[in-house]
Amino acid sequence: MLRTSLAVLAILSLSTSLVQAQSAWTGGDDLPTSPLACDGTPATPVAKPYDGGMTTNAPDRNGKPITVVDVPKLIGIGYFDATSKGIAEAAAELGNMTATTDGPTEANIDDQITLIDNYITKGVDGILFAANDPVAIAPVLKKALAAGINVVGYDANSEPDARQWFVNQAEFNGIAKSLIDSLVAETGADASFAIVTSTFTTPNQARWIAEMAAYAAACHPGLKWLETVEAQEDNILSFNQANTLINKYGDDLKGIVGMTSVATPAAADAVTQAGKCGSIAVVGLATPNAMKPYVASDCVKSVVLWNPVDLGYVAAHVLRAVADGTLKPGDTTVKAGKLGELSVINGSEILVGAPFVFNKGNIEGFDF
Repeated sequence: MLRTSLAVLAILSLSTSLVQAQSAWTGGDDLPTSPLACDGTPATPVAKPYDGGMTTNAPDRNGKPITVVDVPKLIGIGYFDATSKGIAEAAAELGNMTATTDGPTEANIDDQITLIDNYITKGVDGILFAANDPVAIAPVLKKALAAGINVVGYDANSEPDARQWFVNQAEFNGIAKSLIDSLVAETGADASFAIVTSTFTTPNQARWIAEMAAYAAACHPGLKWLETVEAQEDNILSFNQANTLINKYGDDLKGIVGMTSVATPAAADAVTQAGKCGSIAVVGLATPNAMKPYVASDCVKSVVLWNPVDLGYVAAHVLRAVADGTLKPGDTTVKAGKLGELSVINGSEILVGAPFVFNKGNIEGFDF
């Protein structure tokens, strides 16, 4: 009887631990993490060999006019309007690049793949992309490489061998630290919070979330991570998901973190309409123009981002350098026009810079 009771207790204990493990999953990926130091000591990048893909029989494009298509996750939102603006600025500055942005109207990987495939058939010299799914997009990008088309990613990566270079807006662990530190500054180190993301397979967001979990565990172990929900980069769904979190967790919910430029203002709107400003902190990634009303009303204290115009600008310059043959595997820097010389990290990534925190004292100085 004692053995039976112990066995039952063991099963119940295992079941409980499995439930806790499931509820603790945050929507991050399962790749290794490298959380930054709690005291802000900068990390030293480790040099890695080139791990990007290679074109097959690419023609000599050095200095010649090239036609480039930019295929972001979706069109019609402020963030990718800004990256498109940066690409257009670089193309005009370079003078020998014609760039067009053409993306799906929803963050749909199948539509994105179809668009890229169509441009391979039409014949372009270069493809810029921000992936909705790093694995699903890989075959069509490899098809482009095999057709001699130069391929450069930005914002959201593919599998490395499916493109030549990836322009990283800021290192994932740096963004993670900024988000968690901003949250803790408003809620305290023992608060409960939830996340609104795009999808669990969106590569940049899954990576940020994994690094957030690692940094929070190391530096703010008292934080209680309630749940991560998907909202497809859709404004209405993001608002509804934030509202559901507010109603579901009640007074236990002290913070919402938005992982997209759509989710963060939508969450701020939900908190405002619920009359919870001051009770529920909203932090996240967003463009400053979308957040200005909420920062002005003191409902939002800080917004984390980078300059997406610069991100698109650098991506276009990187593609031009690849086409010209001036950026090659093994290089440690690349020239990016007015932004100067940028570092190569992680083998085949170009780092634009560190994340930036917008607040009431500086947000009015930015217009994008």
